[in-house]
Amino acid sequence: VTKALCQLELTIHRVKVMTTPDAKVLDLFFITDNMDLLHTKKRREDTCEHLSVILGEYCISCELQLAGPEYESQQGFSSLSKAVAEELFSSEMSNHSSSQALSPDMRKVKTATITVDNLMSPAHTLLQIQCVDQKNLVYDILRTSKDCNIQIAYGRISPSKEGKRNVDLFIQKTDGKKIIDPDDQIALCSRLKEEMLHPLRVTIANRGPDTELLVANPVELSGKGRPRVFYDVTYALKMLGMCVFLAEIGRHSTSDREWEVYRFLLDESREFPLASSRARRKIVDRVRRTLMGW
Repeated sequence: VTKALCQLELTIHRVKVMTTPDAKVLDLFFITDNMDLLHTKKRREDTCEHLSVILGEYCISCELQLAGPEYESQQGFSSLSKAVAEELFSSEMSNHSSSQALSPDMRKVKTATITVDNLMSPAHTLLQIQCVDQKNLVYDILRTSKDCNIQIAYGRISPSKEGKRNVDLFIQKTDGKKIIDPDDQIALCSRLKEEMLHPLRVTIANRGPDTELLVANPVELSGKGRPRVFYDVTYALKMLGMCVFLAEIGRHSTSDREWEVYRFLLDESREFPLASSRARRKIVDRVRRTLMGW
């Protein structure tokens, strides 16, 4: 369903999964339309028809309606506890005991290097980036450049070789000048490395008697979130045989930026008992690998 909604350019804000007494499942998706056409009969009919085709015999009925006041209590985004927020949004990655720490074979991403060259072009600064190939790499570079008020005039991206990728960017500041100041160069390179190293945060925490998976990504200055996160997370959980009871999406602000936070209440699994720290690490690792394309 999440893949189909993504294909239809519908944004999911909250999901609630309920089992009925007759062993059927009722899924409530709170969505908005990126094309702003859900008010039309044709768009609603096309959406339901597409979902019915995707689900086949598993789909008993599909309805689209405006969420009224009776659903307002189900659309709220509960606040994060202080401990969870610190775990999720900390930029310090050296603590390998943290659930945010990369597994040993993933730490090679820290080998990302960025070289600044102001001699190659008379009008542009050349950034030469070498890093581990990963999903949405170009998106993260462009997003970070935009947030840092950097304009890209030309870019060249080499094919992936042995899991590495080289990216050459000819850039300018918004005033059309090169990046000459050493402090500005250091700040830009540091920010790019951070975003390539750790563009997403993934952790598992207790939520009362339940266990929830949390995934967070920075919101662009334009207000847009990262594409396909909901689909990639649900796909990873499906591959692990994990069931989601409740999912919600909200925004959380820290001192320096706004984050989009995905929260998934997980059902118990025989293969991955949620009380086990080892099982939790495996779930986090699989979800991160799927999101990053590793």
